[in-house]
Amino acid sequence: MAVTASMVKELREMTGAGMMDCKKALSETNGDMDAAVEFLRKNGQAKAEKKAGRIAAEGLVKASVKEDKVAAIVEVNSETDFVAKNAEFQGFVDAVVEQALGTSAADMDAFMAEAWNADPSKTVQDALTEKISVIGEKLNIRRFEKITSEGCVVAYIHGGGRIGVLVEADTNVVNDEIRTCLKNVAMQVAAMSPKYVSRDEVSQEFMDHEKEILLAQAKKENPNKPDNIIEKMIVGRLNKELKEYCLLDQVYVQDSDLTVGKYVEKVAKENNAEVTVKKFVRFETGEGIEKKVDDFAAEVAAQAGM
Repeated sequence: MAVTASMVKELREMTGAGMMDCKKALSETNGDMDAAVEFLRKNGQAKAEKKAGRIAAEGLVKASVKEDKVAAIVEVNSETDFVAKNAEFQGFVDAVVEQALGTSAADMDAFMAEAWNADPSKTVQDALTEKISVIGEKLNIRRFEKITSEGCVVAYIHGGGRIGVLVEADTNVVNDEIRTCLKNVAMQVAAMSPKYVSRDEVSQEFMDHEKEILLAQAKKENPNKPDNIIEKMIVGRLNKELKEYCLLDQVYVQDSDLTVGKYVEKVAKENNAEVTVKKFVRFETGEGIEKKVDDFAAEVAAQAGM
């Protein structure tokens, strides 16, 4: 049976063994995946076996900025918080974010296939597989984003790596005051988790969807009110939602007399600058990943046949 690249890739992900070792194992076993795993186990090459099915929902978010112009942020997951605090793991995440800072990859597949900076004879995937073997848990480079700016980009990491934020702004002045302003905006993003920079980014589809939900709510709460009153209620509620969803409309957490937009305007005026917040990226460790919850009582009962 012909050994394909996809078969080799699948076996590597299952076992953590090297590419040539996987190819040889599949050749020796005529493409039988289970037999190939057994072959690698017998030869001591199945380093990451049984880890592929585990859930990696802990980990770290890290970011790096170069000369105010180029920034990268990554999320690397582990199975346990204990490993996330391990120096070996943290060093690996540092290396991954530096890799992302120089990457030309547009997606995760291309990123994982890149030559690893620390050893160009390996790919990023190879480096990850080796680290799984060393640490003994399933690890996952989940996502990255890189920003190249003509203005200024800053990073903020909250909670020791639980949340990471990049904020990019178009600005004709880059000094400590502007950097501090953008760092404060990044802290706002970390704390308040907006969906958009401004109302200009909100799609009509989103607006229509929200109106539909608010209309249903308002009619249920006020079945006897006329439609024109309901319409005014919806407009008010939608504006309130947009003030929460849109970063520049949010109340600035460090000065409730200002919105974030007004705060940025204030700092820009004080520095004779033109500053426009252009983009933000917010990663939170494990968001959207369903974490495994061990039910030891059920496990014991199952084993006892109860």
